[in-house]
Amino acid sequence: MLEQLLQENPELISARSERTHNAPLLHYVAANGIEDFRQKTPKNIVEIAKLLLDAGADVNAESDAYGGSCTALGLAATSVHPERAGVQKALLQILLDSGAVLEKPGAGGNRHTAVEGCLWNGRGRAAKFLASRGAQLNLETAAGTGNLAVVRSFFSEDGNLKPSVTKAQLQRGFLWACEYGYPDVVEFLLEHGADLRDQAGTGETALHWAIVSGELSMVNLLLQRGAPLEELNAYGGTALGQAGWSFINGDPHIDYAPIFETLLAAGARIRDGWIEWLEQQTARPAAERSRVAELFRRYGAST
Repeated sequence: MLEQLLQENPELISARSERTHNAPLLHYVAANGIEDFRQKTPKNIVEIAKLLLDAGADVNAESDAYGGSCTALGLAATSVHPERAGVQKALLQILLDSGAVLEKPGAGGNRHTAVEGCLWNGRGRAAKFLASRGAQLNLETAAGTGNLAVVRSFFSEDGNLKPSVTKAQLQRGFLWACEYGYPDVVEFLLEHGADLRDQAGTGETALHWAIVSGELSMVNLLLQRGAPLEELNAYGGTALGQAGWSFINGDPHIDYAPIFETLLAAGARIRDGWIEWLEQQTARPAAERSRVAELFRRYGAST
């Protein structure tokens, strides 16, 4: 059907949506930055992308989503839908093979490069993939993709940051390394000035970010290094509160029960009403909710 429509109306390949995002057809393969009900990724999306590219779609065309300058590559890399469909890397590769520019500022939305946008949007695997395909890395993106050798290159022999690097980049890189599970980078940056409390404008501390992604070993590492349990994120949530939010709203494949238990064993305080709140949730299976409720009761929670 798509082939037929393009043959009958060749101008469609460069046409733009009349919606505020002003996206061309190629951007729809990213399932990101367009109308919500069209943000879905079928298994044949790579074939669809190839068809559009072969028909003359501009692989570096920009749309006005997320502040403007977004490209199909940046949108696809920062989108959860192709990742969940298991086709994100193949989709990114066909865009790269067709000449997509890796280093374009704003490609990932909100003035971020594609790799930066991935880190801000929870797409750690896509960030690492783009880095492996030659994306230039600064201290922040090197830390967020686990490249310790590049991270080290931003420090002088005396251990100080080089003049071209900011403390904010160091701190954000530290947070991303915590979120995406790179303990060697985390340890190195802690030894070189990273702060366990500084949220660096992200709204979360290092411990919050490790909890979001279900990185239990990282949670343990941070607690051993003195990460504060009761520090609040930008939404007023403690570490335990972040675990609760993530249990309901995060990746359904992550088992958050060990994280709850680790935080409680470390002394996290349970606030009133947690059992009642848990009973009202439906996003997780009843057996999972029951298991977490039992943990809460074991550590003193009441209904």
